[in-house]
Amino acid sequence: MTTAAITADSTPAGPAPLPPHLLPIFTIAVALSTFMEVLDTSIANVAVPTIAGNLAVSPDMGTWVISSYGLAAAIVVPLTGWIARRFGEVKTFCVSVLLFTIASALCGLATSLPMLVGFRFLQGLVSGPMVPLSQTLLLQNYPPAKRGMAMALWSMTVVVAPIFGPLLGGWITDNATWPWIFYINAPIGVFAAITAWTLLRHRETPTASQPIDVIGLVALFIGVGSLQLMLDNGNDLDWFNSNVISALAVIAAVGLTFLVIWELTDDHPIVDLSLFKTRNFRFGVIAMALGYMAFFAMTVLLPLWLQTVMNYTPTWAGIATAPVGIFALIVSPLVGRNSHRFDLRMGASLAFIVFGLTAWWFSTFNLDTSLGHLIWPRLLQGVAVAFFFIPINQILLSGVTPSRMAAASGLSNFFRTLSGSMGTAIVTTLWTHRTQVHEVRLAENLTPNGVASTAYLDTLAQGGVSGNAGYAQVQGLIHAQGAMMATSEVFWGIAILFGLLIGFVWLTRPPFGVAGGAAGGH
Repeated sequence: MTTAAITADSTPAGPAPLPPHLLPIFTIAVALSTFMEVLDTSIANVAVPTIAGNLAVSPDMGTWVISSYGLAAAIVVPLTGWIARRFGEVKTFCVSVLLFTIASALCGLATSLPMLVGFRFLQGLVSGPMVPLSQTLLLQNYPPAKRGMAMALWSMTVVVAPIFGPLLGGWITDNATWPWIFYINAPIGVFAAITAWTLLRHRETPTASQPIDVIGLVALFIGVGSLQLMLDNGNDLDWFNSNVISALAVIAAVGLTFLVIWELTDDHPIVDLSLFKTRNFRFGVIAMALGYMAFFAMTVLLPLWLQTVMNYTPTWAGIATAPVGIFALIVSPLVGRNSHRFDLRMGASLAFIVFGLTAWWFSTFNLDTSLGHLIWPRLLQGVAVAFFFIPINQILLSGVTPSRMAAASGLSNFFRTLSGSMGTAIVTTLWTHRTQVHEVRLAENLTPNGVASTAYLDTLAQGGVSGNAGYAQVQGLIHAQGAMMATSEVFWGIAILFGLLIGFVWLTRPPFGVAGGAAGGH
């Protein structure tokens, strides 16, 4: 089967393609909306310590700025199919972009952490349909022969955002004020919404008044919300030694179990879980979710370590993390054009191998590691990003009928965004806990009359640092070494996880048609 034929069969039916002269501006508008949403998953990462300091909270609490957004988006993304069928895909997309722009402005106006977290949660709620529908609208409005290229351009937008996210976040935080990391969404959002509406308002998809699965929706909010609250607060409340954490764990387990049972039996499910009966979707989503969780955990941990331990400014932390997008930008279109020439499972396996090797590479660094050494593994990760997103998306959507493509895209993005939020919570908890463990163990080796302790303090005294100042410097050194040891351990764990994920990829079966990438039949 030809590339064009496969693409046409894999795309929901719709109006004729847009005229060629309108495709560039249409692609720019849709791509910018995707860029804006993906940007906001990373732009705040390097600014978290600064935001936390300005709002008088700890850096650990500041990570709520990241996790609250991911949680809200995860809840709403699976509702995309129902919302689009009820109100139309064009209207849903444009309204979502506008509301996202407004929520971004509110984030910038926040004067306390609860306000900021609340507005970030709102921002995540309205962002849900943006990415799934941007992909769907591109497929609908491009000619069949060019849909592979359209998805390559869309994928490039997704991988360009990580370049600008850390850099913009760091530069703005250092040279302006942190609210501007949210204000910059205003011109992008307004342009994308107006342009998309102008070009597509007469090309609205059919709508249907379908009942909303209220019980399923409530179960989704309760189950996923309780799970995220448990993850975010577990470390501070000593996990299951806390009645609150234990209660949240029970509520999450009951809520999610009830959700699965209800959605599989309801006539109009809010989440189409029957998609998991498709082998490639089932194992593809597992590989996507866990792979993205591990990748996002690295993206969160690296700037946190650089700023709190290595004393990097937000700008320099952004420079250290940004290179991941460079090779991703170069390699992604090549992968998209040539994915029909290789087994997509090989491509995804290559991604996990490279991710694992770079995670191990990070685990070998120490407190004397220079910026130049940090950049190389992050640069190499860009190759893995290209071979991760395009093949995995194509694998998990292969075999999905056109009428269920939006639901499948929404559900896969649901697990992606939820896994990113979970990755943030888990990695910060592990890092904090292991840092404390190593600090205690290192401190146990220091005694007032110990030979090493006395020699080091004498050396400090000869340099003019004595008394309490000397002890403070020793304490700072203990913390830095403990955090460095914890960082190495966490990266080791991430490397092992990537290795295990290769097995899930090979549980899928060809042929893999076009679904968000390029042709891939075997």
